[in-house]
Amino acid sequence: MQWLRESVGSIAERTGFHVEDLLPSSDERRALLDIARVAAHTSGERTNAPLLCYVLGRAVERGVPLADAIAAVKEATDE
Repeated sequence: MQWLRESVGSIAERTGFHVEDLLPSSDERRALLDIARVAAHTSGERTNAPLLCYVLGRAVERGVPLADAIAAVKEATDE
């Protein structure tokens, strides 16, 4: 978690955002790690995990609740 906090701190410093506004909550971290696992295992390509998390972030940025976006992925992958 320390590495993540430091990395997010660097992003926050460059962008003017607050670290707390960028860091995922513990529930969000668990959900993202779980869906990243789903992406890697169901697709057979580990590289899909970070790419899917990026897409999820873009969807959330546009107003889609994270839980809804994750549910859509799980529905599409029969998870």
